[in-house]
Amino acid sequence: MQAEVARRVTVDVSAWPDMVMVLLGFRVGALRGLPSFLSIGRGLAAIRRSPPNGLLHSDGALYGWNHVGIRQYWRDLESLEAFTRSDPHGGWWRTFLADRHGNGFWHEAYAARGGMEAIYVDMPEPPGAGAFAPVVAAQGRLLSSRGRLGR
Repeated sequence: MQAEVARRVTVDVSAWPDMVMVLLGFRVGALRGLPSFLSIGRGLAAIRRSPPNGLLHSDGALYGWNHVGIRQYWRDLESLEAFTRSDPHGGWWRTFLADRHGNGFWHEAYAARGGMEAIYVDMPEPPGAGAFAPVVAAQGRLLSSRGRLGR
């Protein structure tokens, strides 16, 4: 019996030369953090119903019983920035930073034109690149995604 030949395909992303892929994670660190976690779920449902301008695709992942993730593909950094600065995301982010309720958040962004940036907020052990690369304070130009990407 001969093995079936694997069907291999790839993608042509040339229509999105400025695409940015973002990995995000939210880690519940305490019971009082569950409402914050649930608000993310409601926000993601709203994004599925009405995707923001520039969001090409979004899907979820489960990293652990208390650690969920999202992978998003954005047309360009400008679209991603416009979304993160507008409500509801901008409001959620400001509220989260003011009181994290024992939770942690992180994201890593990879640009098709080159560059990678990351931020880890109250993560006991930074995941991804934070697990092997030197961790430095997010201040000055390193406070924003654009700054961390060197743009």
